[in-house]
Amino acid sequence: MALMQFLWGGSQILFAAEPILSEAQFREHIYRMNVQPHWLPDETAFWYHVRTGADISEYVLVNAETGTRKSGETLQSLGISETTETRTSTLPRTTDRKTGHTGAPCRITFLNVLKSPVSLYWINSSGERIFYRTVASNDSLVQNTFEGHVWLLIEDGKKRLCTVKIDPFMSRILIDGAPESLPEDNEAQPRPAPRSGISPDGTWQARADEAQIVLTNLMTNEKVDLPAALQAGARYFGEIRWNRQSDAFVISATVPVQKRQVSIVETSPQDQVEPKTIKFDYVKPGDPLPQPAPVQFHLVDGQFQQQEIENALFPNQFTSGNTQDYRWSEDGSEFYFDYNQRGHQCYRILAVNANTGAVRSVVEETSPTFIDYQLKSWRHWGQADKTLLWLSERDGWCHLWRYDVSGSTPPQQLTSGNWVVRKVLAVDDTAGTIWFTASGLRPEEDPYHVHLCRVQDDGTGFQQLTTGDGDHDIQFSPGRKYFLDTWSRIDCPPVTELRRTDNGRLICEVERADISSWLAMGGNLPERFVAKGRDGKTDIYGVIFKPSNFNPEKKYPIVENVYAGPHAAFAPRKFGELKKRQDLAEQGFIVVQADGMGTNFRGKAFHDVCWKNLKDAGFPDRIAWIKAAASTRPWMDLSRVGIYGGSAGGQSAMRALLDHADFYHVAVADCGCHDNRMDKIWWNEQWMGWPVDESYKQSSNVEDADRLQGQLLLIVGELDHNVDPASTYQVVAALQRARKSFSFMPIMNTGHGAAETEFGVRLRQKFLIEHLRP
Repeated sequence: MALMQFLWGGSQILFAAEPILSEAQFREHIYRMNVQPHWLPDETAFWYHVRTGADISEYVLVNAETGTRKSGETLQSLGISETTETRTSTLPRTTDRKTGHTGAPCRITFLNVLKSPVSLYWINSSGERIFYRTVASNDSLVQNTFEGHVWLLIEDGKKRLCTVKIDPFMSRILIDGAPESLPEDNEAQPRPAPRSGISPDGTWQARADEAQIVLTNLMTNEKVDLPAALQAGARYFGEIRWNRQSDAFVISATVPVQKRQVSIVETSPQDQVEPKTIKFDYVKPGDPLPQPAPVQFHLVDGQFQQQEIENALFPNQFTSGNTQDYRWSEDGSEFYFDYNQRGHQCYRILAVNANTGAVRSVVEETSPTFIDYQLKSWRHWGQADKTLLWLSERDGWCHLWRYDVSGSTPPQQLTSGNWVVRKVLAVDDTAGTIWFTASGLRPEEDPYHVHLCRVQDDGTGFQQLTTGDGDHDIQFSPGRKYFLDTWSRIDCPPVTELRRTDNGRLICEVERADISSWLAMGGNLPERFVAKGRDGKTDIYGVIFKPSNFNPEKKYPIVENVYAGPHAAFAPRKFGELKKRQDLAEQGFIVVQADGMGTNFRGKAFHDVCWKNLKDAGFPDRIAWIKAAASTRPWMDLSRVGIYGGSAGGQSAMRALLDHADFYHVAVADCGCHDNRMDKIWWNEQWMGWPVDESYKQSSNVEDADRLQGQLLLIVGELDHNVDPASTYQVVAALQRARKSFSFMPIMNTGHGAAETEFGVRLRQKFLIEHLRP
């Protein structure tokens, strides 16, 4: 192993200059892994291109009806012309030029089927391009991001392909499109025109500006002001939404609320000597929020009049802006909108009668803890808006429900059991079929493994359509007659199967990834491990990473990678999700990661542990899990345990040395949201509730800084727009007041995730090596 010396705090630290296997080597030495189908027009067959060796690839044609496969060096050898029309999904595009907001974390797979590499740039809230990674031709990579973030894709370093705004239901982005004709990123954007809306029948145009609506009869060009009783200081916001009958419309009005602004300093700008002060909107827990309310006008005796609407069912909304999203019924008799009560303990879909202004609940969810509205407020309006499909955890597990929109019959539960619906992929209203993914279906299998299922919209015909013991990615054929099922585990390379969508019948195995070359180069698979959590009953699942030169006769320090955000689960499940953890293991550590109570996808009771209790972070479960693993693995040294994490994981990493210093000895906390009062509103009020109360103080690392024991390294990016960097600075101040010894490294010209920069990664490694490795 190539070694180098590094001077740290007066001592010389030996560590591996490079990981045993780089990410490029990992990708280059695994074959037959990625299958991107190109379907022929009649959907009876598809072809794909796959790497079969170091410098070898082939084209494969699969008959979808018989499962027979034919391979060749070129498309022409398969009887397919390069001009033959094939069907793939198109690259999503957006007109957004910069990231406007940060939502829930997402993991997106970018799959590049072009002949050139594609570079990924994140466009931050200031419109600046920040390079992340490059996707090689006919390759894929997984990128962690957030809902609402905007990414720019550039082919071959120069050809702009598109900008993509991340949707929370995205999982895979196929890069197969042509470049779009867009203005330069820095081009000044025109001021938006006043909101206006033309009625579906073309008779009326309503224009809203500030607190005034002007209605124009486009047949006569006659204009009239529409007076409305608005709250003092209220203005109109958003789009005007007409019903199909053109006799009523609705728009939002609210009193604008001044948003809090955060100021950060760019100390070392590249274009000038003097530092820059950067200000941006950043709403924090407890801040005032706008309260948009619908204002509706309807046609009465030839004139449009305001319809008074009672707000008793939407008195205190949690909103991110000044507008609501309105939907009219097919017959125009009522419109619908969502109400998410502040504190996230009540969520409603409301219906407003267009003629009377009466408001009723179509759907009402309540919880004594919280409603996970970000992941579990999916809905699908049925034909003519008579029915509504909805996700609910009201029985303790996330399941599908069917509502009669009129309310004349009670809602019907379509799926049930001690498992969770994860994501609805498609709904066929004509056939009444719903395709969705779910996890926890089989007691003998990892409860986080995602499988494809189907059910009819009357609750009959439930069927699990995938069978492999692993996590499943689904690609439907264009007409949804077939699907490709690619499944894998962290310790099992991908297998791709072709199946029928109506019953899940296996037609053929398409590909099985070949990792023999990778293993021969020294690659090793991580180990899955299950042990009981804090209650002695609940299984906790995680992964153990060993160095590729592992020697069972040695004793290795343990390093835990922690991220316990309640919005998801984080221990890797799929093959290939190992790069950063394995790199750290190569430095002479046993790296572990597990999901304790308080994280998502294991049912409501498991999830609710986080409620007003983010400092818990599943520590009692994960400590029990690590101890159980070490009890049968003498090479795991419980006398030398470290932990590291970023963002919410940074909060948890420091918390380990505040509450569990008898177990953890070293921590690296990157860009931590160390005090939930200082972090963004949407994430923290979701789990900690509203109003801001004593529970926020009880979970604060700032408040408990005087309890620090062990070795702590704090890292922060000075340009962090995700977590206010003052959250870390305030921890530093509290530690200094308490006269605690610790290490602190701000990283210049860097935003969120500073420890994942090249400098940050090596800094983290050096700190862990110095304090854990003999």
